[in-house]
Amino acid sequence: MNMFRELLKSPQNHLVEQAVSDGRIPIGYSCSFVPEAFLMADRLVPVRLHAPGVAGTEIADIYLSNFICTYVRSLLEFAVDDRFDLIQGWVFVPSCTHMQRLYDNLEYLKKPAFNHILDVPRKVTEATIAWQAEELRTLADKLSTHFGVDMSDDSLMKAITEWNNFAEVIQSIGELRKKPFPPITGTEFQALLMAALVSPKDLILPKILDFRKEIEQRDGVGEFRSRLMVMGSHLHDPEFIRVIESQGGLVVADLFCTGSIPGFKPVEISGNPIRSLAEHSFKKTLCPRMMEDFDRRLETIIDTVKEYRVDGVVIEIIKFCDLWGVDSMPMVSALRNEGIPVLKLEREYSMGGEGQLRTRVQAFIESMDK
Repeated sequence: MNMFRELLKSPQNHLVEQAVSDGRIPIGYSCSFVPEAFLMADRLVPVRLHAPGVAGTEIADIYLSNFICTYVRSLLEFAVDDRFDLIQGWVFVPSCTHMQRLYDNLEYLKKPAFNHILDVPRKVTEATIAWQAEELRTLADKLSTHFGVDMSDDSLMKAITEWNNFAEVIQSIGELRKKPFPPITGTEFQALLMAALVSPKDLILPKILDFRKEIEQRDGVGEFRSRLMVMGSHLHDPEFIRVIESQGGLVVADLFCTGSIPGFKPVEISGNPIRSLAEHSFKKTLCPRMMEDFDRRLETIIDTVKEYRVDGVVIEIIKFCDLWGVDSMPMVSALRNEGIPVLKLEREYSMGGEGQLRTRVQAFIESMDK
């Protein structure tokens, strides 16, 4: 576990450095609509962009409004400060206007040698899946031309197989959280997930397999007052989960942009790998940017609550996040109508206000004890 935490201290950890020294090509991405398996083809390495330990966004604030979320501002701060110097290509999704502004400012301030924006539709129909497949094909052609990598169907099928094997290992660890006394805390699981997202999959997999063997021998994490699910926007720092668990709640399920449900679903192969990845993009992401998708998100949350025997749901929202901010209002009402206790928390991207967070969580857990 200390090794996973160490990997999260830098936006480009030593496993990324090792991959670069081996002639591989790290590609940074910031949205779950970018299929990781796609960026595992040939010599490519997907790296989820994060800004650990960001102390401030003084430079980014010159170019971005204070009403832009601190995740976007933190990424721009690190980019202009050359903290992503090993990243050889960037792939964005205009998931929100904030992320679009990040793409625009990178083009203006520090234009990457490879910078692509993947235009993802906001509805799932036969036509939009075909659109998404065409977008991925365009990206494949650009990657092949720019980096000289093999983006053929055979190469993509091999990458999908590698991703599916990796995702199944993560899922097998997540399944242990369903036990009455899980052998892993939510803090540990989040550290594992984030380390997996910011590292080359083949290099970190042996370490994850060793960790799985270790926790399978554990009896359980001990006593706790309630089983919680955390959902919402980007959550990179396991410290947020640690503070929640310090008040007696055990986080047994996660449903956010960097979580395992449904983010680590294997790709269902249906012949054409590009088409399979296009369909997978929509299945593995429950984002409020999608139109007519509220009922699917709600149903998934309710099913997860039952499956993991969750006592209460914590919704975390990065301040000024338009998508999750708007979606959370009807979501809170819908969950409470189902008899599910809900706590809504607004936060900044970097960890802060720990005392207030402890107080809110403690009061929430006590309310469920009554």
